[in-house]
Formats: sequence, C-alpha cells, structure tokens
Amino acid sequence: MNTPNDEFRERFVSAQDGLRLYVREYGDPRSRRTPVLCLPGLTRNSKDFHGVARRLAGSRRVLAADIRGRGRSEYDPDWRNYQPATYVGDLRNLLAAMGIEGVFIVGTSMGGILAMAMGAAAPTSLRGVLLNDVGPDVAAEGLEPIIAYVEQNRTFADWPEVIDHLQAFFPNLPAASEGEWMAIAKASYVARDDGRIIQDWDPNIVKPLRGIDTAEIDLWPYFRSLARFPLVGVRGEKSDVLTAGTFQAMSDAVPSMVAVTVVGVGHAPTLAEPEVVEALDRALEIADETHH
Repeated sequence: MNTPNDEFRERFVSAQDGLRLYVREYGDPRSRRTPVLCLPGLTRNSKDFHGVARRLAGSRRVLAADIRGRGRSEYDPDWRNYQPATYVGDLRNLLAAMGIEGVFIVGTSMGGILAMAMGAAAPTSLRGVLLNDVGPDVAAEGLEPIIAYVEQNRTFADWPEVIDHLQAFFPNLPAASEGEWMAIAKASYVARDDGRIIQDWDPNIVKPLRGIDTAEIDLWPYFRSLARFPLVGVRGEKSDVLTAGTFQAMSDAVPSMVAVTVVGVGHAPTLAEPEVVEALDRALEIADETHH
C-alpha cells in the first residue's frame, strides 16, 4: 500500500513465529547500491528515520522497521520474546522476505545493539553499520531513566502534555523548538479513538529489562565483529547512554571506526547533523565500492 505522497511503501512480513512485522520501504528496490536498514531505539519505531530515508532514497533502497511490539508491528503475546535473540531472528527473516542479501544497518540505541548482534550472528548479511549513541557498554545511569520512562504507561489529554512528559524525562533530546518536540512526540505516541494519547509500544517490552545488570553484559565481541565493515560511531556530547570513555575505547578497539561527536545534544542525535550525514555517506560509498 502506498502513502498519499508516495514517499514510502508500507510492507508487512511474517516473523519466524508468525507475528506480523511492519516495515517502510523507500527508494527503488532495483537499485544496485547497498540497501540500508534503519533500526530504532527501545520504544521508537520507523517514523524516526523518515528524514534519513527520504534523503537516501534518491539513490538506494531504504527499509525502516518497526521491531515487534512497537509501532505497527504486532505485539507479542509472550513478553519473554522481547529480547535480542528474537529480534535478530526477525531481522534475518525480514531481509529474506524482502529479497536482500546484504545491508548497511543504521541503528539507534537498541537498534545499534541489534546491528552488533547481526555482526556476530549473520555477518554475511552486513555491508556496514552506523551505531547511533550506543556501544558495547551501556551506562546504567542512562538505562535506568529509560526503564522508568517506559514503565509509566500513561495516557495523556493532549500533545502539549506529552511534550511536557518527554521534556521531564529527556531534557537533552535534540529538539530546540516546539515543532521539533512535537515531531518527537508524534513519532512515539498515537491518539486513540476517544482522543486520549497513548504510547506506541507494548508496555511489556520493559519486563525483560527489570533488574538487568549492565555490568554483566559483555557486548565487546559483538562490537569487534564489525571491524571488517565500514563503521561509523555517533555520540551525542551530552549522552548518558554512551559515555565519552566508552566511545574512546570503541575507537581504540576498532581504529577504522569513524567517530563523530554531535555537540550539544544527548541521547540520541537525529542523524540529520551535517557531520553525521558526511560520515554516513562516505561509509555507504565504501560499502558500494566493496560489493559492486
């Protein structure tokens, strides 16, 4: 089904367990350039990548996925499936269903963790990666407010109330105007038929995260698996999820990574920043040259 302005096509594919997954498809599926797969953060969805996808769609195919339990993908009846192994299986199934052998992943936050997991679990499917404000160490002080935010499970009377809620939890989001805050709000919340506004994700996605000890999670082998690909690391200067120390350690571990720090913003940059655009475009060029 096409949208009225034909900017993207809406697709649904079945996961390995039959769950219905939603993906936006931009650009020409016949393009010989490296396709791009955009993966969002914990509570976010494909709407986050509309600007990035529109920009890239002039020359290549771009997919923006709703992870199960988010956006227009179905909610899982078993909350225990809300974990990376299931998500990676979904992504492999999605690429097969869309006829894509290799893809450049742009992953924000949790989407970046899934990109790292793909580097270990399905390396032949990767052509390159951009990690947006996430690394192999996730700061507990950054994860805790995100979990608290998801657990709110509130409804709201109007959009200004949603914006107030977002600003209280995440004052360093990359939004400088009322319009930008509204765009972030409408990418994460939806209006019900009765006019109340609710979150656009299954509240159960937070259950597997309760009591998690980030110090016990070792994602470094997964991160190092990306060393063979064009790799861009992006960090918001004020991020409390990806610390400056971890970002430096990432550069030390994989010297070929192009490291970009976006000044003045927290978790996570929009990817429209000129320095990010330049780094992403160059990485895509390298991926194109390598595989064509």
